Amino acid sequence: MSDSNIGGEASILEERRKKLDELRAENKAYINDFHKSDDATDIHEKYGHLSKAELEKEKIKGLVLAGRIVLKRVMGNASFITIRDGSGDIQVYISKNNIDKNLYVNFKSWDLGDIVGVTGNLFKTKTEELTVEAHSIVLITKSLRPMPEKHKGLADIEIRYRQRYLDLMSNPESKEVFVKRSHILGSIRTTMIEAGFLEVETPMMHSVPGGALARPFRTKHNALDRELFLRIAPELHLKRLLVGGFEKVFEINRSFRNEGLSTKHNPEFTMLEFYEAFATFQGTIDFTVKIIQSASKAIGNSKKIEWDGDQINLSAFSIKTLSSLVLEENSGLSNNDLANIDKLREHSESIKISYKESWGVGQILLQIFEKTVQPKLIQPTFVIEYPIEVSPLSRRNDVNPSIADRFELFIGGKEMANGFCELNDPDDQAERFHDQVKAKADGDDEAMGFDEDYVIALEHGMPPAVGVGVGIDRLVMMLTNQSSIRDVLLFPQLKN
Repeated sequence: MSDSNIGGEASILEERRKKLDELRAENKAYINDFHKSDDATDIHEKYGHLSKAELEKEKIKGLVLAGRIVLKRVMGNASFITIRDGSGDIQVYISKNNIDKNLYVNFKSWDLGDIVGVTGNLFKTKTEELTVEAHSIVLITKSLRPMPEKHKGLADIEIRYRQRYLDLMSNPESKEVFVKRSHILGSIRTTMIEAGFLEVETPMMHSVPGGALARPFRTKHNALDRELFLRIAPELHLKRLLVGGFEKVFEINRSFRNEGLSTKHNPEFTMLEFYEAFATFQGTIDFTVKIIQSASKAIGNSKKIEWDGDQINLSAFSIKTLSSLVLEENSGLSNNDLANIDKLREHSESIKISYKESWGVGQILLQIFEKTVQPKLIQPTFVIEYPIEVSPLSRRNDVNPSIADRFELFIGGKEMANGFCELNDPDDQAERFHDQVKAKADGDDEAMGFDEDYVIALEHGMPPAVGVGVGIDRLVMMLTNQSSIRDVLLFPQLKN
């Protein structure tokens, strides 16, 4: 912000504070006894289709609205303002013939951004604009700071993200994204509950980080004098509920991962996780598709949507194996090479992928997939047959124990969901936890800890089950055509 802008805002602030002081002296500052009964959008929906003559016959009187002044045109003895409430905008006509003359004089000094209450009758202007003719108007809240300039202020991404309230009050399109986000979450809950799932809540502070491969946030419980970790995933607690007898559970949860910031990642994010005992792998894939399609329909999307310049067909989901996709995009590899660590290392070096000596075939194969295949998975694609090495909580495939009964869903080149048949063999799980502990000791900050209580839970017997995690933030990005995760989070984490 330039010095002139800073000086100009300081001058505006000083002028508006003087007006506030006058209101305080009259005991009219920040009043709390105005109660609205009508919304702008409801009025437009009910009466917007009527002509000027038809509206006059209807004689709609006694409307009570409140909102922020976003436009103002003062024309001597009569003026127009546009107020914006929680639903939308509506024009208001103020004339000194309809309100107290002294009040009209005061009104002319009110500013953009002030919150006002209006009572009046409905009519249409000569240009057929739906308008409330004010019979009374009151200044409810004085705005001390100016609203952003419509074209300049909101072009500043920093303002939009750091001061979201300015973005919301000035940009209806931004506000609509968050309205749609709420509808998407509502659709997901409806889909889950109608399918017989029970919504539950599990702890956000864990004694052992687990449920995903990620670096956790650390905190300390002073009274217990012990270290705790913010949840990186609710998985292990949700599966404890399967042991306890709940067969279909879900949680829309906040999780935390101590990672970098990008257009795709925020350290605090929202996930849907659900688990179903005795479910089938294919049946769970089909149900995941239903969740996404229902959420898209809930906000009025067609089956084909646009996301970040790509046309996405949400009526067609394909299923492909990870190895086949790697071979399609890496002509230098043969099917036999996928099990040869020397060949994979050599190929990784040729395409500038770094690796650790401790990595096995599965980890290197995954890195090759993520670099060469994932960005090209634009249309909805379920990728299956992940290496067991990178799937520490997944059940081994009965035919090929080197792969997991696991899928990941990719759309627009981004991971949207991760699901697998759950590992319920306590000895196998304990062994994989030990592998994770070793990896952590070797410097892998994202490796899990050894969750002894979870192993004990499995020893009591967990039924066969399939579980899925769906990234809500990315799902909202896709369904509302937003290119950055910051555009679907009300208060994203930002750099200093």
